[in-house]
Amino acid sequence: MPGWTYLMDMDGVLVHEEHLIPGADKLIAELTERGSPFLVLTNNSIYTPRDLRARLHRTGLDVPETAIWTSALATAKFLNSQRPHGSAFVIGEAGLTTALHEVGYVLTDRDPDYVVLGETRTYSFTAITTAIRLIVGGARFIATNPDATGPSLQGPLPATGSVAALIERATGHSPYFVGKPNPLMMRSALNTLGAHSESTLMIGDRMDTDVRSGLEAGLRTILVLTGISNRDSAERFPYRPSRILESVAELVGHTEDPFPG
Repeated sequence: MPGWTYLMDMDGVLVHEEHLIPGADKLIAELTERGSPFLVLTNNSIYTPRDLRARLHRTGLDVPETAIWTSALATAKFLNSQRPHGSAFVIGEAGLTTALHEVGYVLTDRDPDYVVLGETRTYSFTAITTAIRLIVGGARFIATNPDATGPSLQGPLPATGSVAALIERATGHSPYFVGKPNPLMMRSALNTLGAHSESTLMIGDRMDTDVRSGLEAGLRTILVLTGISNRDSAERFPYRPSRILESVAELVGHTEDPFPG
């Protein structure tokens, strides 16, 4: 078996509400030292890889910009493969607008090819209304990820999936979701690394997004219990991860052989 390539979710796997999950720094250090290819994945489209690198660095994790893969980057790559140098009306933050600019997209509210919905801290009623009218007028509807809520210190916040449902109800048009659990997110990550599914694993804390998308992309999967899913909730799904671990700390010292026996 060639060396393993690691894909891993960020929140709930490496960090939890801006705090390092114990052992995550040792895992990243070991992968870096061994030269094992890895990408940190997130469905959150708010931040650029540079922003996320700085955020992770504050928690004690040294992850290069090039090792961070977001739903915004995956969305930009997908749109560029579909309609190179197209146009889009975007609801989202710098992570998404920067990714689209970098692939040569024009951002406009005048007859765009696409309406692209991402995460933002302030969903504007005016922008949502514009998106609805553009989609009714023929723009194609893309959303970065289907997560209905996001975490905050005060409790859950409405996220992309919730606002997508509102727009879908108003227009009668369903969005195409690029992020997890769409295996497209995994495939684009594999392509970025030049990796093969047979020797790649996905580490996540959610059965419904991380494990499912890894499984559907043909990867081995590891569920860690430091985030959303626990052993009981994992049992209720019709599919299983390859392994369940308490945390990524259990992989330290074993990254060469993460599936013993």
